[in-house]
Amino acid sequence: MAAPPASADAAPSSPPPPAAPDAPGACAGGQSETACEDRNAGSLDRLLPTVGTRRSPRKRTTSQCKSEPPLLRTSKRTIYTAGRPPWYNEHGTQSKEAFAIGLGGGSASGKTTVARMIIEALDVPWVVLLSMDSFYKVLTQQQQEQAAHNDFNFDHPDAFDFDLIISTLKKLKQGRSVQVPIYDFTTHSRKKDWKTLYGANVIIFEGIMAFADKTLLELLDMRIFVDTDSDIRLVRRLRRDISERGRDIEGVIKQYHKFVKPAFDQYIQPTMRLADIVVPRGSGNAVAIDLIVQHVHSQLEERELRWDMAALASAHQCHPLPQTLSVLKSTPQVRGMHTIIRDRETSRDEFIFYSKRLMRLLIEHALSFLPFQDCVVQTPQGQDYAGKCYAGKQITGVSILRAGETMEPALRAVCKDVRIGTILIQTNQLTGEPELHYLRLPKDISDDHVILMDCTVSTGAAAMMAVRVLLDHDVPEDKIFLLSLLMAEMGVHSVAYAFPRVRIITTAVDKRVNDLFRIIPGIGNFGDRYFGTDAVPDGSDEEEVASTG
Repeated sequence: MAAPPASADAAPSSPPPPAAPDAPGACAGGQSETACEDRNAGSLDRLLPTVGTRRSPRKRTTSQCKSEPPLLRTSKRTIYTAGRPPWYNEHGTQSKEAFAIGLGGGSASGKTTVARMIIEALDVPWVVLLSMDSFYKVLTQQQQEQAAHNDFNFDHPDAFDFDLIISTLKKLKQGRSVQVPIYDFTTHSRKKDWKTLYGANVIIFEGIMAFADKTLLELLDMRIFVDTDSDIRLVRRLRRDISERGRDIEGVIKQYHKFVKPAFDQYIQPTMRLADIVVPRGSGNAVAIDLIVQHVHSQLEERELRWDMAALASAHQCHPLPQTLSVLKSTPQVRGMHTIIRDRETSRDEFIFYSKRLMRLLIEHALSFLPFQDCVVQTPQGQDYAGKCYAGKQITGVSILRAGETMEPALRAVCKDVRIGTILIQTNQLTGEPELHYLRLPKDISDDHVILMDCTVSTGAAAMMAVRVLLDHDVPEDKIFLLSLLMAEMGVHSVAYAFPRVRIITTAVDKRVNDLFRIIPGIGNFGDRYFGTDAVPDGSDEEEVASTG
């Protein structure tokens, strides 16, 4: 992508935005200018690392360390920085996009620190922090050699893959999963493994060229420029590159004067005019952080979404059950097992035994819907037998924790070498929204037929989110089979309406849910009865913590 001119067309003709309030930082009136400079120089010297004759050992630093969990732990709560799929309405669609904040500023200006301060002050559980450092272009062999000698300009707009940045940010705003490259600064290359992120309530995108592309600017709902003194930025860059990246002081200073400072003057500083707010002194300006947080909170209140249970309950009343639903034939044996597990007086041992029998029958029934093709084999008597064989690549089971994992043994018993994944979806107790908290899926799951397992489905909320997760991992909708021991008509209609090609398979469908959205007559809290944990007071059909709807 061609570098934009210093005076980009997107830049408004209005004067620069007002800087956020700043604490006094000038020299006292009684001090001479020389004394003030000496004091500042001393402060800067204390920040510099001790540079000896030997070069620091090079450490492997990446744009996003794969070993670090996607968590930001604060004094108040744990924030999930990998995001999560958003909640959806009764039609399985997202109503509004996430709020995207852009953080621009010079190299080592403190953008990432400001971003983390904003995240902590916002006090929202789901946020994505996306760094522009992840999107450096793949270098040619010649460029690799230049980079090794500090002769490649990483501070030019052409060094970044703006097309990938824009497509990634668009998907995140839509709540879709994305694969983000991990850049290795010691080898100046992308690592083979990429990192999976989801959209969230708030997306913070930070980078030196965050405002250098018009299309990218249009995706940002709020633009913040972190303005830090050039001497401070140089000191921080020296400290970082020497102590963390194993580079020598001469090379760092050469790169700074040859590329970093000219790029700031030509490409970065002019974009300050595009910012909605300028933060002087970066992370040291608590007043500016508070103003930003207040504004974001007001925007989130305007975009506030709720999982509308009432809409889900009424959207499909009196409609016939969908053709994608298959209910196990209610033979006297099946009916008898349902009688046992629905009986409140049934012991835990009997509940587990007959639940497992039903699970085995359910999975055997579900496998009949897999694609099969004709094949011929030879019997031990040397005769041909015209039979059938599975026409897919592989079968993967995915359980919705915690109750869904009880179905895994039955699946393993009938599917040899089946792969297993897990999804944990919890209901936010304050908002009632289903939220993704944990995800572990096998690689290349997009080629598989996926059996999605949950023991009860009432509203369909968790099931719909789980299907969204699979679709975001490129599993075709018609290759997803949702299996449940017991479903409410409401949940069947909700899932079928949102995902008309998902096959829904169960052993029984109950007609009603009560005002608390519990299946009636139901089976009780399956997880509590199976695992022997304490039941919730209202006899919930849903897991107390993990949503099974």
